[in-house]
Amino acid sequence: MFIRKSIIPIAFPGQATPSENNFILAADIGGTKTDMAFFEVKNGDPVLVKAHRYLCREWASFVDIATDFCQGERSPDRLCISFAGPIRDGRAFGTNLHWNLDSREIAAKMGIQSVFLINDLEANCYGLAALTEADLSTIYPGKDHGEGNAAVLSPGTGLGEGGLYWDGKAYHPFATEGGHTHFAARIELDWELFCFLEKKYGHVSWERVVSGIGIGEIYSFLREVKGWKTSEALDEALKSNDTAAAIGIASKAGCPLSMETLRLFIRYLALEASNLAMKMKATGGLYLGGGILPKIWNEEYHAIFNEHFFTVGRMNPLVEAVPVYMILNQKTALWGAGYYGAFRGA
Repeated sequence: MFIRKSIIPIAFPGQATPSENNFILAADIGGTKTDMAFFEVKNGDPVLVKAHRYLCREWASFVDIATDFCQGERSPDRLCISFAGPIRDGRAFGTNLHWNLDSREIAAKMGIQSVFLINDLEANCYGLAALTEADLSTIYPGKDHGEGNAAVLSPGTGLGEGGLYWDGKAYHPFATEGGHTHFAARIELDWELFCFLEKKYGHVSWERVVSGIGIGEIYSFLREVKGWKTSEALDEALKSNDTAAAIGIASKAGCPLSMETLRLFIRYLALEASNLAMKMKATGGLYLGGGILPKIWNEEYHAIFNEHFFTVGRMNPLVEAVPVYMILNQKTALWGAGYYGAFRGA
């Protein structure tokens, strides 16, 4: 076990002390984009050398993207891929991106001996090792909290959930697929939304309401079932943005439909955040990641989150002890892949 000392101490598998000048190729593959980066180990730490974002829909495979990114660069010593989907025996199939990945096949095609394939939320958890205090914003400080497990809840294109086991000295990240567990209605409006989604999908998961996909679904529900009307601002934003981004833009312009969509999104975020905090007993902290929240967060959404996060009945004292932070660094999973590639033992 190698422990990376930082404001959030993270344990990496194996006994590796990073080799000086090691060149690490890192990738973070989501449902819509792939972020690529080169890290070089300097004075014991990975240093970002180069980064670029690719749109997945424009490429046939990850190997094509990686080959393009590596043009003109020295051959990497290691490759670590953060991937949005369950990983089994070095293989994965995306949940919201229909790519097959096999670490052995990628190693052979790219001529890289050490290729690691990890879940994107696992990478997000490992990426906490790279964060500074400036990369975090406190949503709730926690009441008399102490050491303990931690968790990451990350709404992006889909909903990712990860855990960090606390051994008394450091956190050990692990992946989950908690975002695909069954959505539970609490009030009549939730039940109406559930029925709307059940007709479309059969199984209704938390990802259907707490994600970029979920924002679009809530918007459709309010329009089609509840009769909310669109606005000129939203119609204009939809011309050049996906639904979730357009709703974020229109909400800032005062569009009532967009504002109500995001209020419900934040409410469901808070409810699932408290679920995850209880399941992980995350008295060490709950970290909210993903690219959506830093773009839309305001005082109203902060108040909605705090209103619903603590509605857990007899477990209220436990949830009150959980500090909640927003991750401001949008490249946390990419840094996690880079750090994992550098610090993991062979």
